[in-house]
Amino acid sequence: MKFCIKAASYVGCIRERNEDMVLVGQQFVRDDDYAEIDDLNAKSRLIVALADGMGGHKGGEVASSDVLHNLAYYYGDMPTGLSVQGFMEAIQEWLKSINNIIDSKGRSEPCYYNMGTTLVGFAYYEGEFFWMNCGDSRLYQLRKGELRQLSTDHSLNSLTGEAGHSNIIVNCIGGGCKASYIDIMKCTESVHVGDIFMLCSDGLSDMVTDHHILEMLMNGADANALCQAAIINGGIDNVSVCVIKIEE
Repeated sequence: MKFCIKAASYVGCIRERNEDMVLVGQQFVRDDDYAEIDDLNAKSRLIVALADGMGGHKGGEVASSDVLHNLAYYYGDMPTGLSVQGFMEAIQEWLKSINNIIDSKGRSEPCYYNMGTTLVGFAYYEGEFFWMNCGDSRLYQLRKGELRQLSTDHSLNSLTGEAGHSNIIVNCIGGGCKASYIDIMKCTESVHVGDIFMLCSDGLSDMVTDHHILEMLMNGADANALCQAAIINGGIDNVSVCVIKIEE
């Protein structure tokens, strides 16, 4: 298998700063687009993640950047030979550590008070695939014309069972969240050649319907085109997208 990855992240039409960031391996994407192809047979691990920051003067952009830089270092430094359970426990330990780091920075520097970020990720580790989510950024899978959201929004609507997307999130990294948690799932058996996985911030999912996203992906749209669709529809938030095509 190989990953054909395209990522893009833009400020949108309303916001002054881009508080989103995308991580592709060791590459950080903000206010730009990026593409790479990875042969998984030649790699033991690869992480793709997206963070949507929030809070304070420049706090959101600092939180998302700090979290993704820390994740890139931690993931690259993880020991070899972890079991599936060991891998999941390592990610849980990372969440505790980075949550303390973000909270401590917010307490020590008033301008970063209560800053926080979401995190959604798709990971390859020694032959196994995993996805993870903390917050309301999303991971979708497209297979044979069907688009399915794999992640669950950690938002008010998901708790109440109401339809639609809520801007009130109930779980994130930092942000004054006292009991952050991360959903993590092994999905190796669900990753097939021909699949497309898409990570996005709510700047896309709030501005472009799932049906329109499906149509665009079926017609070959990349991350940049999806971001531009959100901007054309009003771009009221930062918008970031990462599209991963699984090929032979």
